[in-house]
Amino acid sequence: MPRARVVLVHGIRTSASMWRRQLNAFARHDIEAVAVDLPGHGARMDDPFSLDDAMRVIDEAIGTRSAGDRTPRLLVGLSLGGYLAIEYAATHPGRIDGLVAASCGTRPRGPGLAGYRRLAELIGRLPDRGRAMNDLMAQLFLTPEAVADVIGGGVALEVMSPALGVVGELDPEAALRRIDVPVWFVNGRFDHFRLEERRMLRAARDARLVVVPGATHLVSLARPEDFTAAVLGAVAELDLRAARDRRRRRVGAARG
Repeated sequence: MPRARVVLVHGIRTSASMWRRQLNAFARHDIEAVAVDLPGHGARMDDPFSLDDAMRVIDEAIGTRSAGDRTPRLLVGLSLGGYLAIEYAATHPGRIDGLVAASCGTRPRGPGLAGYRRLAELIGRLPDRGRAMNDLMAQLFLTPEAVADVIGGGVALEVMSPALGVVGELDPEAALRRIDVPVWFVNGRFDHFRLEERRMLRAARDARLVVVPGATHLVSLARPEDFTAAVLGAVAELDLRAARDRRRRRVGAARG
């Protein structure tokens, strides 16, 4: 039985291919890991993006526990995937044992979201729908290996408007208050989405913040080893919690 099951949810316009380095690392640590493609992305590029379908994709990847299976389940999401992972954890109690929410440290609302949506609209009017700009930005901030990973599953040029519309309807701060499993916020030091990370941290019942030095918004790609270490740390903590729970059950059974 694996140490943990980890489900990885990618950011906007990219795909499951962005998690290649993490998938390889987790396999070496006896962790069962699966990276999903959200609707409108990767292998699901032709599917319309909706919140319900995104929740369904994540839920299917989490899977069902067989009798006696106590393998910890950790949900990891970055940027768009982070907001969706928070929403999933809040609306599906009992399905996961921990949450890593990366690069989603501000509430998606107000002038910031409006400006981002307007920029996406303008980019979408370019002849190539913004593909050249997307690739150029990746090349400026990532290594060639990371660029290959981030675009390897295709670039979802049509998904910006519907995905941002969905995210704009979410309230991650309120969702965090309803989550009853430990939460790890992982942000790059130079991530422009860090603006409200302390507010998000306070909203969660049981949370800690990891800031990765030198990393930008795509923290798992900019600093893959550091990001992987943060997730492995979360798995280790879930292992300890599970061990404590087993000891309590044994003691209770002995006393009973």
